[in-house]
Amino acid sequence: MPKVQFIDPSEVRKASEIKLKNIPVNQYQKTVKEERKNFSDEELVRIYHDMVVIREFETMLNLIKTTGEYNGVAYNHPGPAHLSIGQESAAVGMAYTLTVDDFIFGSHRSHGEILAKGLSAMSKLSDDELAKIMDEFFDGDVVNVVKKDFNGSVKELGRRFLIYGTLAEIFARETGFNKGLGGSMHAFFTPFGVYPNNAIVGGSGDIAVGAALFKKVNRKPGLVVANIGDASMACGPVWEGITFSAMDQFSQLWDDSMKGGLPVIFNIMNNQYGMGGQTCGETMGFGIAARIGAGVNPDQMHAERVDGYNPLAVIDAYKRKRKVIEDKKGPVLLDVLTYRFSGHSPSDASSYRSKEEVEAWQAQDCVFSYGKQLVDAGVASEEQLNGVWDDVKAVILDMFKLSINDEVSPKMDIQKKPEQIGEMIFSNGSIDAMLEGKPEVNHPMEENPRVQQIARKERFAFDKDGKAFSKMKQYQLRDGLFEAVADRFYKDPSLIAYGEENRDWGGAFAVYRGLTEALPYHRLFNSPISEASIVGTAIGYAMCGGRVIPEIMYTDFLGRCGDEVFNQLPKWQAMSGNVLKMPVVLRMSVGSKYGAQHSQDWTSLVAHIPGLKVCFPATPYDAKGLMNAALQGTDPVIFFESQRIYDVGEQFHEGGVPEGYYEIPFGEPDVKKEGKDVTILTIGATLYRALDAAKELEEKYGMSAEIIDARSLVPFNYEAVIESVKKTGRIIISGDANARGSFLNDLARNISELAFDYLDAPAVVVGARNWITPAYELEDAFFPQPSWFLDAIHEKMVPLKDYVPGQNFTDAEQIRRSKAGV
Repeated sequence: MPKVQFIDPSEVRKASEIKLKNIPVNQYQKTVKEERKNFSDEELVRIYHDMVVIREFETMLNLIKTTGEYNGVAYNHPGPAHLSIGQESAAVGMAYTLTVDDFIFGSHRSHGEILAKGLSAMSKLSDDELAKIMDEFFDGDVVNVVKKDFNGSVKELGRRFLIYGTLAEIFARETGFNKGLGGSMHAFFTPFGVYPNNAIVGGSGDIAVGAALFKKVNRKPGLVVANIGDASMACGPVWEGITFSAMDQFSQLWDDSMKGGLPVIFNIMNNQYGMGGQTCGETMGFGIAARIGAGVNPDQMHAERVDGYNPLAVIDAYKRKRKVIEDKKGPVLLDVLTYRFSGHSPSDASSYRSKEEVEAWQAQDCVFSYGKQLVDAGVASEEQLNGVWDDVKAVILDMFKLSINDEVSPKMDIQKKPEQIGEMIFSNGSIDAMLEGKPEVNHPMEENPRVQQIARKERFAFDKDGKAFSKMKQYQLRDGLFEAVADRFYKDPSLIAYGEENRDWGGAFAVYRGLTEALPYHRLFNSPISEASIVGTAIGYAMCGGRVIPEIMYTDFLGRCGDEVFNQLPKWQAMSGNVLKMPVVLRMSVGSKYGAQHSQDWTSLVAHIPGLKVCFPATPYDAKGLMNAALQGTDPVIFFESQRIYDVGEQFHEGGVPEGYYEIPFGEPDVKKEGKDVTILTIGATLYRALDAAKELEEKYGMSAEIIDARSLVPFNYEAVIESVKKTGRIIISGDANARGSFLNDLARNISELAFDYLDAPAVVVGARNWITPAYELEDAFFPQPSWFLDAIHEKMVPLKDYVPGQNFTDAEQIRRSKAGV
């Protein structure tokens, strides 16, 4: 909430009207003959060639899926094949002017876009540049397959490389562009500026915006294209991505050198259908998708509809829109009218479309109508065009044969290397800075008021006599987080942080207080209340080479960014064949006192998803060390913080929290209190209630509890816990998450298996009740309390003399609650 922007009631309450501009529709009507002065004949034929490559490539895939063979070569491809036959001119026109510095993102229907962008990039690279890319990619494993017995030019080799690498990826071959782990719907090749294609409809709508943010913040050349279908305009991530891309702060609040809009074009491949039906007239209300731009900003996103059946019209639009991007007036919305002859996939047989409609579009087929224009304009003869087809068919057949050859194009041998995929889930890198250069900051660290304030604090909670310092004087958990984050901002020029109320307020829980003064606007800023775009843009930013700390404030808001956290953030490292890294540290707090929608512990949800590292520090020492480790790493980390303990002081680490840099490795639980009669393993803020329980247990019942703080959920090393159980014979696992289906149960099951011979009683879970989270006044009945630990010990492990339990932990009650679903 910037104080510099005064909202004057006398102005905003005045009567007025919003006036909209006209949105151009299919304004370009030129022919090849009219455009010959702007293109060489070679360029005009190249456009045709690229369209033919896409058409034959997808015709081959369609034949394999529907007949089981191509040109007499049999192959069974059980995987998906979402085809774009009919859309070739839209793809080639989109890619024609783009360079390797321009990035495209796509959808599940992106074979054509991959090929078009790859062919376009190769045409602009020198032979040496192209050869270097091919030779260095996966140490030449891909190019070596197509290079054997080939004597043509480097550009001809590049075409083979592109077609083969894409096909091998589609067929799950280890020589594919992503080692066969992306497949048809996720294939990409970053050296040509082709970034991930997304199986989730509209999934690129916010990720591509993050890529544009990366280019803007780090002053990188080029623009970003988000290729999305017309049906994706109903998807939340697309709208949230558009909203994020159009923020006024880019042109009004960011420093002068950074002022201006994001370099992103939302390219709607409008084939007029989606899995949900016909967008125009049935499932959407926009009529013409370009209309959407009018509702976004005063520039109406420079929206227009373009005839995507004419490649020259799309090329013309991109030439004009590049000028808009270069003038820093993005974002841009292009509604590219096209049509696909196939259904959603070969299996649906276009049951929702009439034969007459498909035939009407086929009669104006973009490939053949453009070819006819070339002949009519005297650019090429029929014989020359037939030669293009013969050449392309021969290459595609050769590459098809190579890609299905098990000897030269093997699939991953999971039998011989059963852990191969598992070893690709995390990159486990350690990098000070993702980009070279000097970080942009407003003043030296030592001049920062927050840094100076922290320097006066006590870094251990107690004095030499064991008396606690006042809260104001103690170095708190939020201070540990601040020190780690601030340190990284001064080390890594690529690092940015954003979320709801991150800047002027210093974050909702004061972790970022002091960073506002230290950092320019483009490194720390407020986002819309738009969790999907917060996380989605962070993904795009990271996959392009930056490091980012997005924040969604409350764990409860995970539901608002579910696809981004569960389907996107954890998967791209492995799905890319480890081409990509994902240094994203997603901060979120576990609430207290705010009721059913703001006080839930959802650690279990993210711990369930492969590909995410998950931690939950409960002390200032651990918070700083784990945040340092997270920000030094190259993997996605979900960083939980409890609102209950932001102001807690360091009570455990001798000497207090070090002033200098240190890391705590992920996965190593920490013994916070030694004991011999029962082990209590805690997650998050429950640590302090377990300590209170241990004190009562020892004072009243003569039993000593060993308290272990998990600190991390993924990864997790069980060795220290097993050693503790060997000593105590009993264990309670506790956290603030609902007990049913929680990660607490996963820990209990594994400990029961790993330490079965040492347990004198079953592993017991003490979690929150399976209710809605009640109001603050009723929380003691919902979240684990110190007495609950004693109740569990008494009922499940060993009777405590003269003890009267407050909570019912009996077997009968456990069965009753399960039957009732509570």
